[in-house]
Amino acid sequence: MTRIAVRVTPRASRDAVEGFDAAGVLRVRVTAPPAEGAANAAVAKLLAGALGLPGRDVVLVSGASARNKTFEVPLDGDQVVARLGQASK
Repeated sequence: MTRIAVRVTPRASRDAVEGFDAAGVLRVRVTAPPAEGAANAAVAKLLAGALGLPGRDVVLVSGASARNKTFEVPLDGDQVVARLGQASK
């Protein structure tokens, strides 16, 4: 299991995984608004697709009402970096 630190930009013009910044935080943009968990669900769905996992395997651990969130996935760190690196190109 790996925990991924994510910085979310809601109400973006498109859904996108932008990649990791210098601090190791994954930057993600979603079109969903930050209301009633819509952005959280959109981020989880986007991460699941980028990682090639079913949606149920991407779990929000912390930051439900914040821009900085932590998600947990059943992959090791190297697999996460490799798969998300491909998704951000």
